[in-house]
Amino acid sequence: MKIIMQNEITLFDGQFDVDAIFRQKIYEEMDAGQDEALYLCNLSDVARKYDVWCQKMPRVKPFYAVKCNSDENVVRLLAKLGTGFDCASRTEINAVLKYGVTPDRIIFANPCKANSHIRYAAATNTSLMTFDSASELEKIRLLYPDAHLVLRFRCDAKKAEVLMGSKFGCDPHIDGPQLLLKAKNLGLIVVGISFHVGSGCEDPPIYRKAIKHARKLFDYATTLGFCMTLLDIGGGFPGDIGSDLGPFADIVNAALDDYFPEGEDNIEIISEPGKYFVASAFTLGVTIHSKNEVLGPDGNVTHMKYYANDGVYGSFIGVLVNLPITEPHALLKNTSEDIEKCQPSVKSTLWGPTCDGFDKIFEDQVLPQLDIGDVLVFPNMGAYTMSLSTTFNGFQSAQVMYFLEVQDAKDLGINLCSP
Repeated sequence: MKIIMQNEITLFDGQFDVDAIFRQKIYEEMDAGQDEALYLCNLSDVARKYDVWCQKMPRVKPFYAVKCNSDENVVRLLAKLGTGFDCASRTEINAVLKYGVTPDRIIFANPCKANSHIRYAAATNTSLMTFDSASELEKIRLLYPDAHLVLRFRCDAKKAEVLMGSKFGCDPHIDGPQLLLKAKNLGLIVVGISFHVGSGCEDPPIYRKAIKHARKLFDYATTLGFCMTLLDIGGGFPGDIGSDLGPFADIVNAALDDYFPEGEDNIEIISEPGKYFVASAFTLGVTIHSKNEVLGPDGNVTHMKYYANDGVYGSFIGVLVNLPITEPHALLKNTSEDIEKCQPSVKSTLWGPTCDGFDKIFEDQVLPQLDIGDVLVFPNMGAYTMSLSTTFNGFQSAQVMYFLEVQDAKDLGINLCSP
């Protein structure tokens, strides 16, 4: 892999070899000591995901969910590619606007907003926003009566990593029509319908059910005199290495053809993918800085405790809420012993760096014999990791290195390191 340094982004040509990069950056260049864990971000992976999305769901414009990973280089790239953005706060709105994104490319997709955030949306002309309650309508009437509103209803998947319906979304059969009527009586502007089936959805058919519900709410809103122009199908799409958008796209496309035929009343269809764009683009390398052998009665090692420079208060905070992490592979510093040492040994527990007893990444997982300074490589670490990281106990968040294929840099025609 040929690499060329360009400011903070490394241009590369050929295969993106994460192990080779980790060896170079951690074992060779940082041999004096690397306190923080290290992310490798392949921005070209993000660009490929955008291409795949446009090919498989050409009618659906992605509005990237900034909360998933608010990394500035990711936001810059997606802004250049032309995506919209799903923002949940004034800070996220500002983070997007500063890269030249116009307010019409933003949906303020938080159904329960603080007053100051609504005022900020009004001040920046970020008019498209969601609601799911009568009290939210009352707030909007007072603070931003010219806002363009999108009713969010609940339609949970049978299986998902995180279901959203218990927090957001009205009942589409009872509350939905009542809220539309309430908005009409308040003189507000409703332009669309939205839903979110759950993050990490494993139930693709749920999208058809939700789109069918949306059609009924669309029709009712139209009878009230609203000019309905937007359908937001939310997120939940897979983004790990090897995952396939196809089954989701097939169901969504068929449902749209049945319930929202192309060309009907110029309806815009958007989505809020987050994990889809960034999960596989980020790979994390954590360094083992300490270890402890647990001996059995016979004096043999029965268990290993390893301590890494990242943990559940950093990149692995999802562990605390039972989100799955991809199994790592070991990148051993002493390559001459790789073959022998990579054979399975004893069960191991991986602890984070803090002094908190909950800071455990995993336990009872078979690992090769690791030495202090060896690295564990975790793929699929781009979603809900960096954006949730803390500096608890004084441990800093992981560093990030960025990479982009030379051809992509030429095609984009921009310097991603500048706003």
